[in-house]
Amino acid sequence: MVVGAALVDLHVHGSQSLKQKRGVVRSIAGRLRNRFNVSVAEVGGQDTWQRAVLGLTVAGTEEGAVRRRLHRMLEAVEEMHLAEVTGFDVEVLLLPFEVGELGDEESDLP
Repeated sequence: MVVGAALVDLHVHGSQSLKQKRGVVRSIAGRLRNRFNVSVAEVGGQDTWQRAVLGLTVAGTEEGAVRRRLHRMLEAVEEMHLAEVTGFDVEVLLLPFEVGELGDEESDLP
């Protein structure tokens, strides 16, 4: 299994309050969720009027496909023209997984 995570640093031009910025962030996050079916959360810049950091996560079976999907999400954010992308970072984690490797885990549950 491959897990990809990305941080997208945004500058929301013209925002004069946290309420305005959060409206833009909610719009971007909602569009990404609907279009790409990914997990999105504001993970930084919560107390600033014009800066936000979004965390994106996706899982898949191939590293290249996960990276491409994260980069397509970045392109989608840029194409929205709701905020300026000022930074982008991607990390991919490869988790070894073999069929039958997990077994019957129910006996370990409390």
